Amino acid sequence: MKSKFYRKVLENGMIVLFEKRDLPVVSVMFAVRCGGINESTEEKGISHFIEHMLYKGTPNRNAKRIAEEIEKNGGQLNGFTAQTVTGYWCKMPARHLDIALDVLSDMIRNPLFDKKELEKERKVIFEEIKMCVDNPSSYIQDKIHNCLYEWPFGADLIGTQKTLNSMDRAKIVERFKKIYQPNNMILCVVGDTDIEKILNFARKNFKTGVGEVPKFKVIKRNEFKIEKRKGIDQANLVLAHHSSLSKDKGSYSAVVLNALMTRGLSSRLFSEIREKRNLAYFIGGNIEISKDYSYCKIYAGTSKENVETIRKLILKEFEKVSKQLEEKELQQVKEQLIGNYHISMEDSQAQMTNLLTFEIDNSDAEEFYNFEKRIKDVKLENVKKLASEVKKDYSFFALVPE
Repeated sequence: MKSKFYRKVLENGMIVLFEKRDLPVVSVMFAVRCGGINESTEEKGISHFIEHMLYKGTPNRNAKRIAEEIEKNGGQLNGFTAQTVTGYWCKMPARHLDIALDVLSDMIRNPLFDKKELEKERKVIFEEIKMCVDNPSSYIQDKIHNCLYEWPFGADLIGTQKTLNSMDRAKIVERFKKIYQPNNMILCVVGDTDIEKILNFARKNFKTGVGEVPKFKVIKRNEFKIEKRKGIDQANLVLAHHSSLSKDKGSYSAVVLNALMTRGLSSRLFSEIREKRNLAYFIGGNIEISKDYSYCKIYAGTSKENVETIRKLILKEFEKVSKQLEEKELQQVKEQLIGNYHISMEDSQAQMTNLLTFEIDNSDAEEFYNFEKRIKDVKLENVKKLASEVKKDYSFFALVPE
């Protein structure tokens, strides 16, 4: 697969990533190196607001036509805002690559930021905020981030009514012009086409331009918090810990530890908390890694009276790993991760996201193809060391019925 991968830095600083596929499908994404980590407390939510507005129309297409040109040609269209990147993507039959490139590039080069549409979309985001608050599993994910970091990074990515109401058209346009320049952009394509066609399009449609992305210091902290709410029947909890080995080639030791504890029905915590003790229907976890921060989290839904029990069981399991983990079990988890890695490459959209993530977090998407080797190189002592640190470096949040 690596022999079909290309990474090219254009003269204007724009990065083009491409992986050749033989199936008649293509996934395309334009991304900018800017997200929640690049916002002050007062402007929280502006990256996400801009993302919404880029789907609302250009001089060439209104919002309906943007969607129709992708979807009526068999494609899927969406976008996202994360802490370190904002992305706009579609997945299309490969014969419609020209449409995908034209529509997406029009969106990110020529947004109207119409005043009426802006006010309407502000209301849409207010509804999105309510939706996240009303969903306990989503709510606790935001709140654990608040517990792990000081503001501004610790503030909610989506912003608040106060911060969003402070953003008028002039402020949003100014921010857009400052950020959405070729040197901050990545074009990522996975599918049945050729690299020269992509490069020619990028060179023709993106001229020179230098953007400046603000940067704010990430300050770690730890907080323990339980919040009560009326109208819910189940408690939702999340325990997260910082990863002190975040610089060891993408924190592969943390990836292994997180998989050992939470990935699948055979994971330690699923076996201990659901299968052995029947305390939760679901228990899972994931990991957030970047150049500037790294943490792992474990979440579960349970009865109110079991919250403290599960918290103690999670910490106890980490302690057991720190003292008892053996090479045989480590090798089993490595094999699981390597197998999942190969499966993840099957879908072009997933692979596009993989490559973008490694470009953002490792400054080189090609590092993705070294994943198997990096996992194999993880040392038993590093995994045990990370596990031993959890008890003294974790945050906890639970939303429980009142």
